[in-house]
Amino acid sequence: MIFAKRALLSTGWAENVRLEITDGRISRVITSDKPHTDDISVDTILPALANLHSHTFQRAMAGMTEYRAAGKDSFWTWRDLMYRFTQSLTPEQIEAIAALVFLEMQEAGYAAVGEFHYIHHQPDGKPYGDIGELSHRICAAAATTGIGLTHLPVLYTYGGAGQVGLQSGQSRFGNDVDRFFQLVERAEQGVGNLPDDCLVGIAPHSLRATSPDDLNSALAIRNQGPIHIHIAEQPREVEDIKAWLGARPVEWLLDNVDVTSRWCLIHATHMTRDETIAMASSGAVAGLCPVTEANLGDGPFNGPEFIAAAGAFGVGSDSNVLISLTEELRTLEYSQRLRDLARNVMVVGEGSVGETLYRGAAKGGAQALARGAGEIAEGELADLVAINSNDPALCALRIDQLLDGLVFAAKDNVVTDLWSAGRHTVREGRHIARDQIVANYRKAMAGLVASI
Repeated sequence: MIFAKRALLSTGWAENVRLEITDGRISRVITSDKPHTDDISVDTILPALANLHSHTFQRAMAGMTEYRAAGKDSFWTWRDLMYRFTQSLTPEQIEAIAALVFLEMQEAGYAAVGEFHYIHHQPDGKPYGDIGELSHRICAAAATTGIGLTHLPVLYTYGGAGQVGLQSGQSRFGNDVDRFFQLVERAEQGVGNLPDDCLVGIAPHSLRATSPDDLNSALAIRNQGPIHIHIAEQPREVEDIKAWLGARPVEWLLDNVDVTSRWCLIHATHMTRDETIAMASSGAVAGLCPVTEANLGDGPFNGPEFIAAAGAFGVGSDSNVLISLTEELRTLEYSQRLRDLARNVMVVGEGSVGETLYRGAAKGGAQALARGAGEIAEGELADLVAINSNDPALCALRIDQLLDGLVFAAKDNVVTDLWSAGRHTVREGRHIARDQIVANYRKAMAGLVASI
């Protein structure tokens, strides 16, 4: 049992709450109770968020792309550097990096992750003896850390809009539809060795990296589970897709594919008002990665219109240049304020912006990962995070102001404990396997830096 002085339940705040966890789920919620001798006692407990979009390997290049070269730096110049970086990664390094990233996510308050995984092959593009080798490395990192994993193998067939051939830097990513599903099958076998809350979805990388025929073929084979796709991240992408397919990316996808609540549209940064409302109506989750979107100069999401249309959203750390749950949520709101020259933008009508962002991201992230979580209620997965309301950033706040304080004033060090489907992996602010995971990462990075 877990005892919390206060808890954010699906029905609102409650005090002196005891939670019973059975087989990774919340089996009983008792309010106005007292702690029992064997209870794990915490200060304030919240539903933990899911990090809905991550490329773990990119964490290792954080800080390596912030030097301005001659000419104008952009997303596309960053991507070229990233492609060169991927050529040196070994399976062992990929696993060590993923474990460190998952640890950092859990210490920041994320209970689960959607790993949008597109490095599949050897540097020359040839598959490993086991085509699922690198997916299995991601699964091994999830096993080491205990994070909830929705593994998303990526279908990446072309190098650009119009079925352009793969570039040399993309050779590790490429599969046709048939080989892709061989890979998915092997990934499912790897995830089958993880706890029951872990699962496999699919991720057509983007409209520019696939084709209408291939996308339809993949969707026909995979008629259940999560589907994630990059969409409308950059103006050039919008222009390229419109020139090729005759419509903007979001417009084309909604008009030509049955987009439902199974879908997560990553970034969806550059949309018209009509696209924004139509996407919200589809039930798909907007997968927002505000820190990465700011780092890459993508631009802000069309937040006010989307939430006014009851759109679902969640957040992800994408490039993992900085892994911080609080920073993702506040950057989302601040990006709207900077664009609109206004305050308290991401809320419909009146109310707490922090609570709107936190609850919205909790529910949307769980939906995007097909994870029965996102709120504290009986029957939900025990994805829980405890924070310390006595931290200087929070101690002056009323209970109804705590989420505003968490989102706008606190750092992730207010996290004291985290459970992923009942697995108590963070205690007193530290992951239980931190020392060995960090040592493995340092060793992997020493070898990687020496090879590039």
